[in-house]
Amino acid sequence: MTGDDRQQISQKVADVELLARRLAKETAISQDEARELIKLIGADWPSLLREAQFLKAGTDRPAR
Repeated sequence: MTGDDRQQISQKVADVELLARRLAKETAISQDEARELIKLIGADWPSLLREAQFLKAGTDRPAR
């Protein structure tokens, strides 16, 4: 692996972390949940918001 490859990987990790923090802050899900959504969906912001809101709505329901 070259230095450029390592730099690109580091930048991608940093980008995911930044996106995960923003998503968690705006939707009140955990950063771990946000990272998982990013892993599944990618970086499409409208889709991430929609899925995070569904996820949050599911956890806000009282247990039966």
